[in-house]
Amino acid sequence: MADGLLTFLSGVFGWVYFLAWSASFYPQALLNWRRRSTSGTTVDFPFINVLGFLAYFVSNLAFYYSPEIRAQYAARHRGLEPTVQFNDITFALHALILSIITVSQYLFSSLWNFTPSPGNRPSRFILGVAAGCITGVVLTCVIVTASAGNDALYDWVALDIVYAIGYVKLIVTLIKYTPQIVANYNNQSTEGWSISQILLDLTGGVLSVSQQAIDSYQQRDWSGITGNPVKFALGNISMIYDSIFITQHYVLYRNKPHHAHAEGERLLDDEERRV
Repeated sequence: MADGLLTFLSGVFGWVYFLAWSASFYPQALLNWRRRSTSGTTVDFPFINVLGFLAYFVSNLAFYYSPEIRAQYAARHRGLEPTVQFNDITFALHALILSIITVSQYLFSSLWNFTPSPGNRPSRFILGVAAGCITGVVLTCVIVTASAGNDALYDWVALDIVYAIGYVKLIVTLIKYTPQIVANYNNQSTEGWSISQILLDLTGGVLSVSQQAIDSYQQRDWSGITGNPVKFALGNISMIYDSIFITQHYVLYRNKPHHAHAEGERLLDDEERRV
């Protein structure tokens, strides 16, 4: 009875977090469209999101569909299966598509008939993070290819490539919100930044972590979390950043008018913005 209820809750939490997180990608794009401008925000967030969700989509596909990856995972985690579910895949694909649409509003603002705004070019910091992530995955592929063994317990195997790809999403999540937090601080305003996406993101984070905890409890083994740290960290890190944005919007800058000149302040100086 209890296990049946937990299974039901896990499924419900999974789809509700999918809906909440998926919906969170619409408010910013719609706000940009309504304002015909991306002022008050930077391209860094949607730009690095594209790489992050591409990595998340690929790693989830591998965990869910690849017999080889699932077998190697089971070998390392006492016969258990990955906790990735189908809604994780659909969420990642949807997020990737919406991130591409949003980043196009910055990189190709003229096609959207947007007013030109500062911050429409990725910073060197974000470009460096992207390059580093790609390099890390390539190096992992080289190591796995050069590995002579095929024992998932002791050797470098295909599972390690999937983990490397998954960690790209984790790294992206660790840093992607920082440029916008700094931009809000410089502007002393959150105008242009949609708080609706943050509230939806927070809802999704709580439910995602709850679903994974339920799944691991039912298996009576917390390797469901340690074996898929990206999904677990994704929810927790997002909730921390969401709390910062909520504090900025509703507490720190609640009654402060937006200063037009502040929008011209770049997150990084002009030299760092040059590609």
